[in-house]
Amino acid sequence: MLALGMATLEVAAQDSPVTIARRAAGQLEAAQVALQAAEKASDRVRALTQTIRAYENGLTALRESLRRAAIREAALTRAFQAKRARVSRLLGVLQGIETSPTPLLLLHPSGPVGTARSGMIVAAITPGLQAEVDTLKSELEDLTLLRALQISAADTLRNGLSGVQQARTTLSQSISNRTDLPERFLADDGALTRLIESAETLEGFASGLSGLERTGADAPIESFTDAHNLPLPVTGTVLRRAGEADAAGVIRPGVVIATSPRALVTTPWAATIRYIGPLLDYGNVIVLEPDDQHLLVLAGLDQVYGRPGQVLPAGSPVGLMGGVAPQDDTFLTQDGNETGAERSETLYMELRQGGQPVNPATWFALK
Repeated sequence: MLALGMATLEVAAQDSPVTIARRAAGQLEAAQVALQAAEKASDRVRALTQTIRAYENGLTALRESLRRAAIREAALTRAFQAKRARVSRLLGVLQGIETSPTPLLLLHPSGPVGTARSGMIVAAITPGLQAEVDTLKSELEDLTLLRALQISAADTLRNGLSGVQQARTTLSQSISNRTDLPERFLADDGALTRLIESAETLEGFASGLSGLERTGADAPIESFTDAHNLPLPVTGTVLRRAGEADAAGVIRPGVVIATSPRALVTTPWAATIRYIGPLLDYGNVIVLEPDDQHLLVLAGLDQVYGRPGQVLPAGSPVGLMGGVAPQDDTFLTQDGNETGAERSETLYMELRQGGQPVNPATWFALK
C-alpha cells in the first residue's frame, strides 16, 4: 500500500503515449482497489492519503499520455497532408500494376533490351517503394492506436476522477473523527490572537510565532537539521525558487509550487502544527514546526486539516488546494499545447531557521 501511494509514476521522454496510458491505467485501477481496502485499514487516514496520491499520479500520467497522443496525431496528420500527392501517385502505380495482365508487364515497346532495362529499373526502385509502403503502414497503425487510446481513456478517466473525489471526501470525514494524534503544549490563545491581529506580513507573523513561549512539557521530536532530499508537500513543479522575482518584481524567500486544483497537501516531515487558518491575503495558512529551530510555512490552501498543537507524522494530510477539480472533457480535449490550466493553483512554501528565512533547496528535492 505504501509503495502504491507514495511512488510517482515516472514518465520518460522517449515513452510512447500508449505506453504511458497503459501504465497510468494500471495505477488508477490499483488506486481503486486501494480505496476499497482503505475502508478497513487500521489507519484510514494514512491509507486514504496514499490512495489519493496514487490517483493524482495516475491522472497526471494519463493527461501526459493524451497530450503526447494529440501532438503525435497532429504530426502524423501534417505528414499525410504533405505526402498526399506522392501517396496518390504511388497508389495509382500500384493499382495499374495490379490490373495489367502479367505478360504485358514483362514486355517493353523497344524490344528485349528495353524490357531488360525496365526490369532493372523496377528491381532498383522496388525496395524504395516497399520502404515507403512500410512507413505509411506503420504511421497508419500509430494513428489507429492513438485514436483508440483517446476513446479508451474516457472510461478510465471517469473512473479515476470519480475515485479520487470519493477518496477526498472520505479522507475529510476520517480526519474529523481522528483522536489518536499526540499533542504538544503551545502558547496561550490570547498571545496568538494578538499576533494575528498585529501581523502585517507573513514574514512578521512567522517571526512573531517563533518567539512565542510555549507552556508545559513538550514531547521529544526528531531533529530537522540533517533532513535532505525531502518530497514537496504537494504534487507539482517549482514555478519560482527562493529569491526569484515574480511578474510584479516581488522577491520572496520561499518557493512557489504550481499544482493541480484540489491537490492534496501533506507534511514532508513529522511536525507540530503551530498555526492553521486564514492569514492576511494568503488564503489558508498552516505553520508546521519540524523541530524547535525550524518553521515550515505553507500558504495558499483552500481547505485545511488539524488544529494547533497536534503532532503529525510525515506524510500526513494537512489540506487541499483550491480551484475546480478537472472534468473528463477537460482531459479529453487536449490539443497538445501546455496552457498551464492543469496546474492553475500555487502553494507558497517558506522554511525558517532560528527565526530567519533559509533556502528550502537545502532540505527539499526541488524539481
